Amino acid sequence: MTKNTSGPEFSDFLASRRTTRDFLTTPVPEELIDQLLTDAMTAPSWSNTRPYLVGIASGERRDRISKEFLSRWEAASAALKPGIMGKLKLFITRYGLPKSDYKVFRPYPNDLKPRQQKVGAELYGFLEIPRDDKQKRQAQWGRNYEFFGAPVSLFIFTHSGLGEYSVSDAGLFMQNLMLSAHAQGLGSCAQGASALWAEPVRAEFKVPKEYKLLCGIAIGYQSDAKVNSFQADRLPISEIKLATDD
Repeated sequence: MTKNTSGPEFSDFLASRRTTRDFLTTPVPEELIDQLLTDAMTAPSWSNTRPYLVGIASGERRDRISKEFLSRWEAASAALKPGIMGKLKLFITRYGLPKSDYKVFRPYPNDLKPRQQKVGAELYGFLEIPRDDKQKRQAQWGRNYEFFGAPVSLFIFTHSGLGEYSVSDAGLFMQNLMLSAHAQGLGSCAQGASALWAEPVRAEFKVPKEYKLLCGIAIGYQSDAKVNSFQADRLPISEIKLATDD
């Protein structure tokens, strides 16, 4: 067994990974993406089934998906504005309504909601976007569909036949991939928003019918934009350790 990194060094490395929300347009070489996938495949898997597939979107494919996402987001955003026309158009055409493979929108449980609200308020506060400025908030959310400028977006599909075990395996795979990207000097952003509309992604890849789109991961070189210096709080481990009867 080879061990090249000390415990403290590894802990520091893990802690230094942060979500990237603004990327350079610099292309990521195909062989580097392949290395990330190779590293990701070292993650453990349920009976070694590896119940996931990955769509790699760069260049024109990436741009087509982004363009369609943005078009649907524009239609959905119009329905959120005051007035009836945007809502009526969305209702009639159905274009812009969520069409995801998994249920993307779930209400946050009461015990988890404060954490969700806290990080949202801190991020938008950091970006100096007031809570009542709906236009700026929607514009910031819309950047999801530009993949925050990343030249590559990976789309993670999981096998429906193994249910939550497929999703668990995909999570392990994704964590390895994102840590590998960090080690290679790349930024990454896991994007649940990329699963809101599965059709534009499925149209670009030969996806077996038993696989469902779980999420996307934006990959690229981090820019020096202010947003990339945002640091969400990490929960203390006391928040996740279960009490005992002892």
